Amino acid sequence: MAKTPKTLVDRELILELSKLLDETGLTEIEIEQEGTRIRVARGGVAPAATVVVPAKPMAATPQPIGESVAASLDPAKHPGVVNSPMVGTAYAAAEPGAKPFIEIGTKVKAGDTLLIVEAMKTMNQIPAPRGGTVIQILFDDGQPVEFGEPLVIIE
Repeated sequence: MAKTPKTLVDRELILELSKLLDETGLTEIEIEQEGTRIRVARGGVAPAATVVVPAKPMAATPQPIGESVAASLDPAKHPGVVNSPMVGTAYAAAEPGAKPFIEIGTKVKAGDTLLIVEAMKTMNQIPAPRGGTVIQILFDDGQPVEFGEPLVIIE
């Protein structure tokens, strides 16, 4: 009777990534090699390590365009960019059909909720790091987002 092959997890790689978390102060690191994705995270209810084999690669999605001046800049380099603090699914409103937290032109104060990122069935409110006016929204409601991905630009 033949046994099915087991997926092997590189324990040393996970330990090295865990050390890197401690050295850099990051809360999670994710890498992908040969179709196998390894994510190491700490804190909260996140497991120490998760291995995910994606069913199909994700296609790049075009970014919505705000004001023409903001569109000409690289969003990741804009001084008012708000990046995703985690991997998850971005939602513009508290529940389906509800009014979005923000729209282009919305004036926000530091601490105002900009959006929600659902990660591991936990809804995480993403607050405005500073006050200003929302000039660009870089995600679509219900879209998967990566750690560090630009989500909103506030000026």
